[in-house]
Amino acid sequence: MNAAQLPVTLAWTGASGAQYGIRLLECLLGAGRPVKLLISDAARVVIKMETDLRLPARNKEAARALATQFGACESQLQVFGGAEWTASVASGSGAPRRMVVCPCTTGSLAAIAMGSSDNLIERAADVVLKERGQLILVPRESPFSEIHLENMLRLARLGAVILPPNPGFYHRPQRVEDLVDFVVARILDHLEVPHSLLPRWGHPDEEPSA
Repeated sequence: MNAAQLPVTLAWTGASGAQYGIRLLECLLGAGRPVKLLISDAARVVIKMETDLRLPARNKEAARALATQFGACESQLQVFGGAEWTASVASGSGAPRRMVVCPCTTGSLAAIAMGSSDNLIERAADVVLKERGQLILVPRESPFSEIHLENMLRLARLGAVILPPNPGFYHRPQRVEDLVDFVVARILDHLEVPHSLLPRWGHPDEEPSA
């Protein structure tokens, strides 16, 4: 399997910033990447508060609805809850090579840093670290306490990428969606997924796609 076919495991936790995770899913599916989506119960609550997206309660129905919304094949997306321990991402033998937790609560950050593995999201992240895969965490909190910073440092030393959703403004954003795309573009860059969400620094003549 070449890099373009490698599945990406995406986890949505209960931090504010559901728009980042939803837009990232849309871009991954649009790029043809298979996605295993892990959704916490708290994430479902926040998504309902922050967006117009209404996820069906059953995971298979949620996968079908999301695939339809973003124009993807149903086989391209799998959705799992926090207690589905038979999911392949829960084991080293089926370890995801690339995983993004977006948005990432500081509670999830702490649990991953400590290796507690109390739910599928924490376990999948633990598996990625132990199997030397790529783990990207997008913590949405402000300000960060010393505890948060120490957990981030510990994970960075283990090889995780800590990518707070801090958008730049050099591309002259006009909409909230432009700020979301800035962060999602940085995540896609780390995943080596091609995109044209915004012009790259030093290439002002490049026009982002709609």
